[in-house]
Amino acid sequence: MTNDLSEQVRKGLTASPKALPPMLFYDEEGSRLYERITELPEYYLTRAERSIFAEHAGELVARALDQPNQHDHLNRPLTVVELGAGSASKTEVLLAALLRRQPACLYVPVDVSAAALHGAARRLAGNLPLVQVRPIVATHEDALAELARLEGPVLVLFIGSSIGNLDDDAAERLLRGLRRALGPRAQLLLGTDLRKAPDVLIPAYDDAAGVTAAFNKNVLARINRELGGRFDPALFRHLARWNDPLSRIEMHLESVTAQSVPIEALGIVARFQRGETIHTESSVKYDLARVGRLLERGGFSRPTAYFDRERRFAVHLAAAAP
Repeated sequence: MTNDLSEQVRKGLTASPKALPPMLFYDEEGSRLYERITELPEYYLTRAERSIFAEHAGELVARALDQPNQHDHLNRPLTVVELGAGSASKTEVLLAALLRRQPACLYVPVDVSAAALHGAARRLAGNLPLVQVRPIVATHEDALAELARLEGPVLVLFIGSSIGNLDDDAAERLLRGLRRALGPRAQLLLGTDLRKAPDVLIPAYDDAAGVTAAFNKNVLARINRELGGRFDPALFRHLARWNDPLSRIEMHLESVTAQSVPIEALGIVARFQRGETIHTESSVKYDLARVGRLLERGGFSRPTAYFDRERRFAVHLAAAAP
């Protein structure tokens, strides 16, 4: 575990209330569990977004290529960057559509999970050999300096409603960082889950098969393995809560008893009261006005929204603002 992430764990487990960064989920086992989550009947997000790509990939690619600010005298092809790429299974639909408009494509997936990126690159090499894959194992923010060296027009994918893991201030900072790094010919394809009834939302984060609970508890197993933690995952309960004022689902791990947990590599003992929780992830659910404000403040304009047929999910194509 990197020193930066170790310090975030130290800070989060000694704070009140306790919290851990969502990137902690995505070791090899966590990435595997997340892929299982995307296939669960309760987890509609991936299916809804994939249906948007299946229906609109050609139009999305055409719009991205036909933006006035995409053309230069070198006629360089469009490069695709993806933040939090994971397995890139949905992205393959867009890349295939792009290859129908240009002869080859550079694809730059960014993720903290090297295992997920390796699997994506291997699959794409077999399915779309004209896509050159240049993975970056890093956080979004740490990847910006390398992304700034890309030449030509760039389409950034930030899909899966991953932006919902950030509060609005952090989301705006990330979008501004992308705009600065990639310049005036950058475009953004942003996926956002839409606000809806809690009785639809909560099961998506607390499935009957317990896969999301295992995914959540895996952060404790990772701390045990990489930082010498002494967590007993059986002494924590997975919780998914709807926070209406902040319009977000929150995932927590609740201590079912009073306990003290040494973490040797950090030289700390994390102490819990019965019922005390660790906040492990938030997932904001948006309306279109909120998305518009985020894009504007993040340096992007003229968004066009696409929806699945039940209007559960939206994908927004936006250009870098002048």
